[in-house]
Amino acid sequence: MLLARLARRSRRCPGGLRRSPRPATAAGGSASQRLSGALRAASTVSGGGARGGGAPPAGSSNVKPLDGVKILDLTRVLAGPFATMNLGDLGAEVIKVERPGAGDDTRAWGPPFAGTESVYFLSVNRNKKSIAINMKDSKGAKLIRELAAVCDVFVENYIPGKLAEMGLGYEDMKKVAPHIVYCSITGYGQTGPMVQRGGYDSIAAAVSGLMHITGHEGGEPVRPGVAMTDLATGLYTYGAIMAGLLQRYKTGKGLHIDCNLLSSQVACLTHVAANYLNFKIEAKRWGTAHGSIVPYQAFKTKDGYIVVGAGNDQQFVTVCKILNLPEVSKDSRYKTNTLRVQNRKELIDILSTRFSEKATMEWLQLFEGSGVPYGPINNMQQVFSDPQVGSHQVFSIHYYMCFANAE
Repeated sequence: MLLARLARRSRRCPGGLRRSPRPATAAGGSASQRLSGALRAASTVSGGGARGGGAPPAGSSNVKPLDGVKILDLTRVLAGPFATMNLGDLGAEVIKVERPGAGDDTRAWGPPFAGTESVYFLSVNRNKKSIAINMKDSKGAKLIRELAAVCDVFVENYIPGKLAEMGLGYEDMKKVAPHIVYCSITGYGQTGPMVQRGGYDSIAAAVSGLMHITGHEGGEPVRPGVAMTDLATGLYTYGAIMAGLLQRYKTGKGLHIDCNLLSSQVACLTHVAANYLNFKIEAKRWGTAHGSIVPYQAFKTKDGYIVVGAGNDQQFVTVCKILNLPEVSKDSRYKTNTLRVQNRKELIDILSTRFSEKATMEWLQLFEGSGVPYGPINNMQQVFSDPQVGSHQVFSIHYYMCFANAE
């Protein structure tokens, strides 16, 4: 996405720039007229070129895995939108339903803004057609049911019970759409004492223990630089929906999927959780280091940092050779990883002193081709000018159209 081009494109829209944009709104007329009108308008405001539904043309050479799959997306903020965006990348048609007037909360999460939209919102909402429907109104709820009847997947992230109060819960939906793969994303799941609490990434990161293990040793708990709990939940959701579609293919029946922030992040604790569950070893913060592998961390150089990870004994020998410290690899205190973990402080002091003697680029050149995993700590400018990142085409330019009301 090129922000300058996005802003220029937005300025072409009549009415000037607005900080409170509106998704396309389903207006008067019959339910079917409102539905078709809203979707026609939505198709003109889809960021990143949303695709139409239906089967791809016969003989098409550009078929994507989810071409023809329709997703009704009632999610907002990050976990849900991240999941549905990834499904859209695979070809699904995503219809994003938002609140009239305000839309998704993240539309206002800025600066920075690209034209009328927050960059935060744009970062996770490509491949979507946005419409605004008042679901608290009986006509709006009916419209949602009509949409669900022609969609394959229904994704929502409301507090448990809220949609059921509107007649839009899973039990309601399967009556009009027995084929539907209905996915609920919540903070804390469908059962337990915390189910009625709202959930944000930072809160779930705290409750799940992620913040407890993030930060400098002996320092304060730290929030990760991006919303890892939301993103992990989004990826679990993405995988669960794909599995749900496969199960429906096998059984011919829809199903209800339960994803939540807390369970997703607890699952991501992996070996940290296993250490506690098996041996009651309480976790701690390690900064950039690893509790079970040494050396495996960032080292300060003469002008910056380098991260080096020796995952086995041979890699450690190679590290010592590059640092011109062959005697260290032969020291009985450091012969195995278990011994290196036990003697972490002394070893890291030796390595840190040597790393501080050269600039980062010098070390990068010395480690090149060694077989030892290594890399610099890049800022954003360095990330997006890195030829390796560029070779994978992980970013591209998309144009985002201005909004229109459905008449």
